[in-house]
Amino acid sequence: MQLHADFSTPEKRMDFVLYLARKNIEHRSGGPFAAAIFNQDTHQLIAVGVNLVESSLCSNHHAEMVAIALAEQTLQSYTLHGEHLPRCELISSCEPCAMCFGAIPWSGIKHLTYGATSADAQAIGFDEGAKHPDWVSELEKRGISVTPEISRNQAAQLLKDYQHHSGTVYNG
Repeated sequence: MQLHADFSTPEKRMDFVLYLARKNIEHRSGGPFAAAIFNQDTHQLIAVGVNLVESSLCSNHHAEMVAIALAEQTLQSYTLHGEHLPRCELISSCEPCAMCFGAIPWSGIKHLTYGATSADAQAIGFDEGAKHPDWVSELEKRGISVTPEISRNQAAQLLKDYQHHSGTVYNG
């Protein structure tokens, strides 16, 4: 997969993120999760993140958190929202856990697209934490749109593959 690939559709952007998650599983460099931040208007890739909880020995190094931190560094800003910044879209291989959900509005992300659901992650033993029951509406109240379950079957299969290969469930 090339970094300058065609990212023109949500499905193509998700395919890229799922590729990153697969590589993270294959290299045993972290959990089965990946994320990327794109310019929402041009679909240009800004930053990627993979789950690094195990390799970094840091519980907050979820893929979304890593992608947000790298995007802020790339854009030289402590926020991803500003007059001279692109509108940022977060593509995540899985619905955000409680921590990543909380980080989305703080980061300045304007759109979230995710693949697998929290139920898919919980089915292999991950504890996704407590979120507001209508968490999507809570994001929308803050001007953040959400596109759910893009390529969900493929994303959920990655979680099952991780489990099948005895991947560590570090917070189950």
